[in-house]
Amino acid sequence: MQRFARLYTELDSTTATQEKVAALRRYFGEAAPADAAWAVYLLAGGRPRQVVPTRVLRDAACEAAGIDDWLFEECYQAVGDFAETVAHVLPPPAATSTLGLAAWVTERLLPLRGMPPEEQKRRVRAWWDELDDAGRFLLIKLIGGGFRVGVSRILVTRALAEHAGLDPKCVAQRMMGFTTLVAKGDALPDEARFLALVAPQEAGAALQAGHPYPFFLAHQVDVPLAQFDGRLGPVGQWFAEWKYDGIRAQVIKRAGEVWIWSRGEELVTDRFPEVVALAEALPDGTVVDGEIVVWKDGRPAPFAVLQQRIGRKTLTRKVLAEAPAHLIAYDLLEWQGEDWRSRPQAERRAQLERLPLPLSPLVEASSWQGLAALREQSRERGVEGLMLKHRQSAYGVGRTKAEGTWWKWKIDPMSVDCVLIYAQRGHGRRASLYTDYTFAVWNRPPRDAAEAQAVVEAIVERRPPEPGGLQLVPFAKAYSGLTDEEFRRIDAVIRRTTLEKFGPVRSVKPTLVFELGFEGINRSTRHKSGIAVRFPRMLRIREDKPLHEADTLATLETLLASS
Repeated sequence: MQRFARLYTELDSTTATQEKVAALRRYFGEAAPADAAWAVYLLAGGRPRQVVPTRVLRDAACEAAGIDDWLFEECYQAVGDFAETVAHVLPPPAATSTLGLAAWVTERLLPLRGMPPEEQKRRVRAWWDELDDAGRFLLIKLIGGGFRVGVSRILVTRALAEHAGLDPKCVAQRMMGFTTLVAKGDALPDEARFLALVAPQEAGAALQAGHPYPFFLAHQVDVPLAQFDGRLGPVGQWFAEWKYDGIRAQVIKRAGEVWIWSRGEELVTDRFPEVVALAEALPDGTVVDGEIVVWKDGRPAPFAVLQQRIGRKTLTRKVLAEAPAHLIAYDLLEWQGEDWRSRPQAERRAQLERLPLPLSPLVEASSWQGLAALREQSRERGVEGLMLKHRQSAYGVGRTKAEGTWWKWKIDPMSVDCVLIYAQRGHGRRASLYTDYTFAVWNRPPRDAAEAQAVVEAIVERRPPEPGGLQLVPFAKAYSGLTDEEFRRIDAVIRRTTLEKFGPVRSVKPTLVFELGFEGINRSTRHKSGIAVRFPRMLRIREDKPLHEADTLATLETLLASS
C-alpha cells in the first residue's frame, strides 16, 4: 500500500509524460504481481465503489483528531479536498503497515461494504494509525470511491509494454475488458491476470470468444479548409462518412454467440437486443466497429433519447418501440476469424459492404470545398459533422497516427453568452481553485442595463424573483475550456463576490459573462430551464459584453429548433 501511495504521489506531482512512464515502470518492476494487478485496474480507469459513507469517515476523522465538526469544515473549506483534509488533521501514526495493495483491497476494503457504521469507523481509525499522510490520503480516496490520478490508460499500457518488452499493441489488446470484468464482479485483479498481461507475446495467439479489439480513435482536424490539400492531399484519397452521435461499439460474432462492447469497455449486449438479432445473421469470426443510435422517422434521434433508454433497468415493448436501437457499421476488424485491422481501409470497406448490415454511407464530392458544403447539412441530418478516413489506412490502436489516420471534421459548436451564478472547487491539482461553474441565461431580454442590475441587487439581498419578472435561469455546468491563468483570475473574482455557501458550492453575485459552447441541445424535464446541452465547455470570458446583453431562453429555443 505504501509503495502504491508513493507511486500515486509521483504521478500526481508531474505533468511530464516520460516521468510518469518511468515511475510506472519502477513500480511494475518492484511490486508483487497481485499488487501490480490492482494498480493496473485503478490506473487504467477502474472505479472502485464507495464502501464507507463520507459522513462516517468525517466523524471518524473528528474523533481521531479530537476536533469539532465545525473546525473540520473550516479546514475542508481551506484545503478543498476531503481526503487531503482528513490526512492533515489526523495525529501521527503509531505503526507502519507492510501490507500490500492487493491485501488492503481484498482483505480490508471490500469487506467494509455493508458493515455497521460503528464497525466501519473502528476499523478505519485503526488503519489510519498504520499509514503516513500519503497512505492515508490514498486510503480515503479508495474507500470513498473518489480515486483519480493524472495518468491515462495509454501511459499505463506503454509502461507495461516497456516493463515486459512487448509491443504496446499487444498489451492494449490484452487490457481490453480488464476493468469491466472487475466492475461486474466476474473477476478480480490477481497475480495470474497481471502475469497474463506481461507474458511473452505468442505469434498468432487467438482471442477468447467474446474479447474485443482496442478501438481506433480519430484526431480533430487542426487546419483550416484552405490548407486541406497541402495537409491531407487530394480529396479522392479519402473516404468521408457522416459522424453520428451515439454509442461507439464493437459487435462480435464468434462461436455462435454475439457480444457488444462499448468504447468505454462495458459489455452492453443485453441492452440492445435489436443489434444482437441483426448480428446473429453474421458468420462466425466477424467483428464490426460501428455506432449504435436511436433511429426514428428516417434519421438519428438526439443522443438524449438513447441515454434515456440506457438508463432503464427493464426494456419493455414500449421502450423498444419508442427508442429503437440501430447499428451503423463503420469498419470490419475481423473476417472469418482473421484479424483484418492491418489491411487497407478500402479493402475492409469493400468487404463490409457485402455484409447484411446498415452501413455508414459515403459522402462524396470532387473537392474539399464541395465536401465542406455538404458538411453544412450536418445539423439538419442530426449528425456532428464528417469522419475522414484515408483509403490506405490500417485500423490502429487508440488515438495514433502510426498505422493510419482518421480525422473527425466536426461542425462548429453551438454557443450562447451566459452568466456565471454558482461555482464549485475542482479536483486534483485544481482542488484549491473554483473551476466548476454553473451558468444561467435570462428568461427574457432585459429592457436595459438598469433592469438587469435590479435583478442582481435582488439576488444579493436574497429577495425572491417577482412572479413573471426578469430572472436568471440556470441551464448548464462546465469545467473546461479556460487556461490555468484564467481559472486563477476567475477564482479570485468568485471569492470576492461570494453570496452564500452550500457545502462545496458557492453562489456568486452575477458579474461575469462567458461564451459557452456545446455539441448538442435537447429538451429535458430534469432541468429548470427545460433544456439540456451536451458536452458544454467555456470558449472565452466575455469581458466585452455587459450582463444585460447575455442570451435568453429564447436563444436556446432557437438553437433547439435549428438542431
